[in-house]
Amino acid sequence: MNRYLSQYRENEEPILGWGFIVLFLLAWEFIPHVVPLPKGLALFFTTPYHIAVKLVEMSTSGDVAFHFYVSASEFVIGLGLSIIVALPVGLVMGRFYTLNAMFDPFVTAFNATPRLVFLPLVVLWFGFGIWSTVVIVFIGALFPLLINTYEGVKNVDRVLINVVRSFGANEWQLMKIVVLPNSMPYIIAGLRLAIGRAILGVVVGEFFGSDQGVGFLMAEAAGNYIVDVVFAGLILFMGISLVMTMAVKKLEDRLSRWRPEQVKTF
Repeated sequence: MNRYLSQYRENEEPILGWGFIVLFLLAWEFIPHVVPLPKGLALFFTTPYHIAVKLVEMSTSGDVAFHFYVSASEFVIGLGLSIIVALPVGLVMGRFYTLNAMFDPFVTAFNATPRLVFLPLVVLWFGFGIWSTVVIVFIGALFPLLINTYEGVKNVDRVLINVVRSFGANEWQLMKIVVLPNSMPYIIAGLRLAIGRAILGVVVGEFFGSDQGVGFLMAEAAGNYIVDVVFAGLILFMGISLVMTMAVKKLEDRLSRWRPEQVKTF
């Protein structure tokens, strides 16, 4: 008994997380059989079994694989470009007052503007296709990561900075030894937000500015009342987001080994 209890405590977080998902799916599958839905609502409703069947059917189609490849490419390119731009700009804004005063009004204004507003202009500039969606993904993912990086730099302990500087460290060494490691929790949090915004950018871009991708398939299926395909596309997007979020969490665990271990609370 103690051995099973010990194994449970070691794997408590994934057991609780995945266990809740399984219970949710079981409830979703069986409740409609117990509580009959009104005819009007039943037309727009489906169950996990039918979604799984549709996913299997779609996976055997080369056309669907192409659309998934397009969506994944847009996501990876847009998110990658946002990381390349947001990290150095956020670090520089946090360290240099003059550059912060110059860039902050633009960052604040663009961050407060809904991303959907940029779509007509982006389509005019980049055309109707993959690159307009990449730009929307880039814009959506850029600002959460940039702002979190900036806040992380501003919240670095000034005592640590002064101590390292007293030993003759230059700005690059200061950034490498103190600023970047202490800003990492903020950067990781910003990256998690950026992943969600990037997925949203793919969906919005493909709904309104593309004729290919999983988002395009979902919009087309919704127009024809094919609910299974809509939910199947949703599952594919959730899969991309889940894989990327788990990868970021692994990166966070790896980069945070030097921090004191947090005590679980009950």
